[in-house]
Amino acid sequence: MPETNHIDAQSGDVLLMVGTMKGAFLLSSNAARSDWTVGGPYFPGRAIYAFAHDQRNGRNRLWAAVNSSYWGSYLCTSDDFGREWTEPEAYSIKFPEDSETALKQIWQIEEGHADEPDTLFCGVEPAALFRSGDAGASWSLVKGLFDHPHRPQWQPGGGGLCLHTILPDPSNKDRMHIAISTGGVYRTDDGGASWNPRNVGVRAQFLPPEHRYPEFGQCVHKIVSHPSIPQRMFLQNHWGLYRSDDGGDSWTDIANGVPSDFGFAMVGDPNDANSVFIIPLESDEFRCTPEAKLRVYRTRNAGESWEPLTNGLPQENAFETILRDGMTSDDLNPAGLYFGTRNGKLFGSNNAGESWQPIAVGLPPIVCVKASVVK
Repeated sequence: MPETNHIDAQSGDVLLMVGTMKGAFLLSSNAARSDWTVGGPYFPGRAIYAFAHDQRNGRNRLWAAVNSSYWGSYLCTSDDFGREWTEPEAYSIKFPEDSETALKQIWQIEEGHADEPDTLFCGVEPAALFRSGDAGASWSLVKGLFDHPHRPQWQPGGGGLCLHTILPDPSNKDRMHIAISTGGVYRTDDGGASWNPRNVGVRAQFLPPEHRYPEFGQCVHKIVSHPSIPQRMFLQNHWGLYRSDDGGDSWTDIANGVPSDFGFAMVGDPNDANSVFIIPLESDEFRCTPEAKLRVYRTRNAGESWEPLTNGLPQENAFETILRDGMTSDDLNPAGLYFGTRNGKLFGSNNAGESWQPIAVGLPPIVCVKASVVK
């Protein structure tokens, strides 16, 4: 086994959680975000598709979704930045026996509403949502979504039938959006008891033209919103970039001036509700950066136009792939932006994308990058 290094993160430091196909890595830097310490690998040989850092109620808890070809998918925690990990004695995320459904993978870990500091959510494959009300000690299936009449008709995308995005509404703890590949966007307005599709205007490119705008069944790759304007949302689709100004009731195409409207990663600027970042890919058949140039595209006007950010990024022979959870931001000002590639390269920007620098190269294929500022 490779030797494991550890980080020492202090209050005010930035923590990066990087999940790869062959283990997890933790990186820390001070607020300047120019020099980084790397810890890991943790869980060497196992895929890590989801990470979270829960600092509510005085906690300092890392959550990692560990995927083993032998043991399956399960949650692990650390309260000391990875020096020790607690593995469950029994699987905490599991479908009820009478559901005739088995967990394949955990794709997302998300904190609940600010008024519910012990609430956590997990999105899994096959597409379902789990909730914990006791800081992760126990989990229950959100039956309102699992029993939805559309569920038998959802079909797996290229990465499986996964619930990969969980977007609680900070202004309304009873409202939440989730995204499923390939089910589309669904919203609850009653705390998860009922769910309604919210896909009007989003096309399903893989369907015949006469059926290209169905009620549900779109392959949504990511949705984001800014806490100050939660009803305005941005969506990266399997072909298509969209904005909604009404909480997902309708969507408008905003693919103006991007080299491709296919891609996975999407993140908002925490300091600017009008700024969103994406990394386009060539196509669903050739999932690499267009023209072999690694470019992050930014809009500063809520999708009216887009500009490429390239300073410090390779612009020749850069056949890179960035997945849906492969890009993230911290909460400092200016925002730090980070993304990882399937070629094992981790890039960062400490000035909201104006310039970039490599943070680590030669990691295993990166599938997940998350960031937090240590309290």
